[in-house]
Amino acid sequence: MMNKSVAILMLAFMSLTYLQAQRDNVPATISWGEELREPANSFIAKTISAGPWGFNILRLRQGSVMNGDQVFLERYDDRLRLKKSQKIDLRYKNKKRAFEDVVKIGGQLYLFTSFNNQVKKKNYLFYQKISHRLTPSRDIVNIGEIDTRNKYKQGNFDLTLSRDSSKVLIYNGLPYQKNQPERFTLRVFDDQLEELWTRDITLPYNDNVFEIEEYRVDKEGNVYLLGIVYKDGNRLQRRGQPTYGYTVIAYLNDGTEKQEYRIELEDKFITDLTFRVANDGNLVCSGFYSDRGTISIKGTYFLRMNAKTKEIYNVNYKAFDLDFLTFNMNQGQKRRAEKNEKSGNENRAPELSRFSLDELIMRTDGGAVLVAEQYYVYQQNWDRNYRYDPFWGSRWGNPYWNRNNNQTNFFYHYNDILVINIKPNGEIEWSSRIPKRQETMNDAGYYSSYSMATVRDRFYFIYNDNPRNFDPRVQSGKRRVRYNFNGSDSVVSLAEVKIDGSVRVMPLFTNRDADVITRPKICRQSSSKHMLIYGERGRNFRFADLAFE
Repeated sequence: MMNKSVAILMLAFMSLTYLQAQRDNVPATISWGEELREPANSFIAKTISAGPWGFNILRLRQGSVMNGDQVFLERYDDRLRLKKSQKIDLRYKNKKRAFEDVVKIGGQLYLFTSFNNQVKKKNYLFYQKISHRLTPSRDIVNIGEIDTRNKYKQGNFDLTLSRDSSKVLIYNGLPYQKNQPERFTLRVFDDQLEELWTRDITLPYNDNVFEIEEYRVDKEGNVYLLGIVYKDGNRLQRRGQPTYGYTVIAYLNDGTEKQEYRIELEDKFITDLTFRVANDGNLVCSGFYSDRGTISIKGTYFLRMNAKTKEIYNVNYKAFDLDFLTFNMNQGQKRRAEKNEKSGNENRAPELSRFSLDELIMRTDGGAVLVAEQYYVYQQNWDRNYRYDPFWGSRWGNPYWNRNNNQTNFFYHYNDILVINIKPNGEIEWSSRIPKRQETMNDAGYYSSYSMATVRDRFYFIYNDNPRNFDPRVQSGKRRVRYNFNGSDSVVSLAEVKIDGSVRVMPLFTNRDADVITRPKICRQSSSKHMLIYGERGRNFRFADLAFE
């Protein structure tokens, strides 16, 4: 019988051989910058902006209860070198403001902070321009306020930009009574943060039958809210029929005019919906539908709505084919799925579960591309007297121990990516599925998910993968099992989706090549043919430039 250690070494050697052979055909080259060391107890929170000139990074440091978190802005040049790191002073009249965000608007960086004045019972939102030297202006501008009840119910501000970044929406809730209509304030600004209009809004539905999903602002300064209306307050399905419907509420002409657009798809469950405002002012809606419930999907749909007449047109929906639905199934599961599909039993017919919409990309020719990822979290309790947790003491802190002497673990799943291409007339041209399996514990998916780049007529996705998935038997489909990325040893995969929907997955580099593990949520496209890559290990970190052919 072969020694276990020898078997593992042989498997590792075979994996490296497969990886090296497949990396020769990668349509991109990667150039790493120098290795850097981050300040203690700090982490990179996001990439603020990036371009041929370099990039700006937001870094946060975990502070004490008394002093709170600390904020740093970092600038790197086009050779991936750190040029400046600036700590941001959050004091205001000898009291500390709360950090909200740093956003690039109209070519200018803005720092947003808030301050809860407990005496006046108001929470204020401020902005400051940030200079090229990464220092905030001394001019602190009050851009919004919320009436608060106490320091624990101070309210929150949310900010979103129009697709062309010419308009800014700042949204905040207002106090309201339970089972009464929700109230909020809409504030719309231009790209210089000059206020265009502001209004206090009361929704036309009580909060027990209405739930806001997302809000958007268009290039004209009109605001749109996407929400779910529950019939009779019932949030569960009844007799196999949907008990909810999607609606878009629009506030037009500086908020003086209100329009509502109900979106329904016959007797099917709309499990997910997102929308965009097209250049002609009409609404473009797309998402997933199901024949049987709210957590699985049978196919995808697309429609347009005339914003003036409310007429729905270009309605198309298409079920995924059986091979698409059974992609990750073994032979036995696939046979049962085929049998249930042929029998017409909707309750047992195969569907995909737990996919979340990420992107609805408007094409220049009037078409669209829909991108989704399978994402879910489950919780599991273990008796700590009988189970050892190898993740104990991770950078995100210890799990919670309850009074029953149990440990609660959270498992984060980020799996397959779906890409759906839609023609300008609404016809769904093709659907592609990128195989991915990522399951990690108690880390909020820190190294999971993906980053995307659009290069000419192709889409590229990078994500952490298990090296064993590049075994030819896995890639050919002879072995249906996909090996899991668990947050440690990995290869960064590059998935290419061509204009015809064909998918090719290639190994880009291993974490041992670069001595870091990539964080896809920080990576982003920096120019038409370049992508910024970020990875870390312990307190060491590096950036890289990924140049596509």
